[in-house]
Amino acid sequence: MKTKLFSYSVGNTVIHKMSGGTKFLCFVMTSLAAMLTYDIRVLLFIAVFSYSLLPVAKITWKQIRGLMYYFFAFLWLNVVLTYLFSPEAGVEMFGTRTLLLTITSRYTITAEQLLYQFAKAMKYIAVIPMGMIFIFTTESSEFAASLSTAGISYKISYAVSLTLRYFPDVQRDYQTISFAQQARGLEMSKKAKLIDRFKYAAQIIFPLIISSLTMIEKITNAMDLRGFGKKKKRTWYSRRPMNAADYGAIAVTGTIAAVTILMMIFAPYGRFWNPMI
Repeated sequence: MKTKLFSYSVGNTVIHKMSGGTKFLCFVMTSLAAMLTYDIRVLLFIAVFSYSLLPVAKITWKQIRGLMYYFFAFLWLNVVLTYLFSPEAGVEMFGTRTLLLTITSRYTITAEQLLYQFAKAMKYIAVIPMGMIFIFTTESSEFAASLSTAGISYKISYAVSLTLRYFPDVQRDYQTISFAQQARGLEMSKKAKLIDRFKYAAQIIFPLIISSLTMIEKITNAMDLRGFGKKKKRTWYSRRPMNAADYGAIAVTGTIAAVTILMMIFAPYGRFWNPMI
């Protein structure tokens, strides 16, 4: 069985013991700081901070390997398309032009463009670990309970819980259907041609949609039979109270976000730190 891309991993680390709402808030504040700035120094600091938390949460490369492959494929495509459609975006943003290489009259390589694309890539690289920590260390029901405690409607909280719980189910159904197709003679392993693997994988989509709709209908009927939504409030068995680690994590990530915003406001270069000046 392949490692699931989105699956809660049982653990007893300090991060596992934190409230799901705390981890989500830390993820949001870290993402906010990374998305707002193009200061490569800040982005590098956030990246180092985020990746240093993976060993603390005892998240191994085997767990995140599949997700990282998709992530870096997307990142590489994003870098290429950004250059193809906006080869001078960095020059416009940073306000200077340091020519390094001329390819054609339209496509040139400048230090500003390299800095811009590196900073843009670092935005994703810096926040992806926090997202993985949230996914792999937060049980869906506990996260929904935290959201409800924070004042969000329990209906919305429960919808979020079902969404997080649904990812592993979809992956399980995909693998089951894939094994059934291979038992009928469809070669989907690495031995098959790449185009054949894509074609056979596409044939899994329709039965996967059918099985998903069936699952949704069963869950909906079960919720209706239990009177879900009748009351304005509900209790949560999985609610985890906040502790010192929660407040410390919020303080650290809140400080990172606050310092980033203050640097944008008061620093002479604003969002764009340009080492070429």
